[in-house]
Amino acid sequence: MEPFSFEKIFAWQKAHSFTKDVYFITKHFPSDERLGLTSQFRRAAVSIGANIAEGYKKLGKADKLRFLNISEGSLAECQNYIILSKDLNYISAEEYRFLHESAEEVGRLLTSYSNGILKNNGIK
Repeated sequence: MEPFSFEKIFAWQKAHSFTKDVYFITKHFPSDERLGLTSQFRRAAVSIGANIAEGYKKLGKADKLRFLNISEGSLAECQNYIILSKDLNYISAEEYRFLHESAEEVGRLLTSYSNGILKNNGIK
């Protein structure tokens, strides 16, 4: 791992864990959802960390923030899918709480990372 890598960003680490959890939990969704909710949920979850990583390599502050904003949009999409999954009884109350809390944590970390970039305190 290079000295400065997106893998060292705490927001990316938590987003990556969230994505793995989404994959694990959606593995148990009904098979007729494979091309529907399961696919959409996974795609949105993958997008969170991918956009953090892509934004990390951008040189300008505006570009970095744009990619973090895309991550935030993908996170909001996932939060919608968490609610829908609960309403369709695809996840238990415990899984709902777990995913909901995890998504909230990722959101807080994305906000903190964005604020750090806005202040530009020398951190990539």
